[in-house]
Amino acid sequence: RTRGNLIVFNRMKKYKNYGEDWPDKWWFIMFNTKKDLIDNGFEGFVSVKDLWNDKSMIPKQMGVYMVLNMESNVEFVNPGVGGFFKGKDPNVDIPQLKEKYVDSTVVYIGKAGSSSSKATLFSRLGQYLGFGQTKNIGHYGGRYIWQLKNHEDLLFCWKPLNDEEPIVLEKELLSLFKEEFGKLPFANLVG
Repeated sequence: RTRGNLIVFNRMKKYKNYGEDWPDKWWFIMFNTKKDLIDNGFEGFVSVKDLWNDKSMIPKQMGVYMVLNMESNVEFVNPGVGGFFKGKDPNVDIPQLKEKYVDSTVVYIGKAGSSSSKATLFSRLGQYLGFGQTKNIGHYGGRYIWQLKNHEDLLFCWKPLNDEEPIVLEKELLSLFKEEFGKLPFANLVG
């Protein structure tokens, strides 16, 4: 069986060829085109603003998802629009955001559900989006995206999964990202 795909996260990098000995003959995509992600099973590519208006297109099944920032000019705000879950301030100082930022289209990688959980992409992304509307909702992880000035323009894309556990693919993606950049995506605080 073919496992996931090795993804080159930096929009400025060229195709990387690791040779025939790469495990499972993984192949490579760039994150700067929707076509590459679509070819690898990702769908959606809907802005935060549009999802705030209508999230009905998000699948009601388990999967992985990404938040993409297609802007090359990055600006931060403090405070952001994240909710105060259990009274905790989701905002951090701008110097901390600048230190954590990674020059990549991908700003967050997440998972939704499992074979033993009823959570779905629809429910998990609904929480994430609600948190970004200052609601007191439990999606404290990934909160840094709500301090990006262009947070309404960020794109959500997702990959529904039937048999593969989302946590397995999420960990692979995070590991590959960390291998490429030496740290996790901007809004992933643990991985």
